Amino acid sequence: MPTPSSFDYAIIRLVPRVEREEFINVGVVLFCVQHRFLGARVALDEARLKALSPDADVELLSGHLESFRRVCVGGKDAGPIGRLPQKERWHWLVAPRSTMLQTGPVHAGLCDDPDRALEHLLDTMVRVKPAG
Repeated sequence: MPTPSSFDYAIIRLVPRVEREEFINVGVVLFCVQHRFLGARVALDEARLKALSPDADVELLSGHLESFRRVCVGGKDAGPIGRLPQKERWHWLVAPRSTMLQTGPVHAGLCDDPDRALEHLLDTMVRVKPAG
């Protein structure tokens, strides 16, 4: 029986007006050293975004959110940050910032499959389930 691996994760937050400090969770980034896994998933709820910020540019924000995924994958398509080692990319992704896209505090967990853990976190921390 395999031993669960530890991982770290942070929630990606969209803060349309930084001065108001209101945000919605829009994604998760997860790093698991043992599995050499760095991944991000995004689920932007446009209706929630428009309720919080009616003039938000969804297309522009979606492009910026895609950069989280590109940095996780790494390589030349992710620019200079994408060429860094995986651990350094993780630290860059979760570094505090005061922009519209931020990551929350880093939390830890255990998993057998980091990809499945990432999807579970997206379901529980980002996607809004209908009432009922």
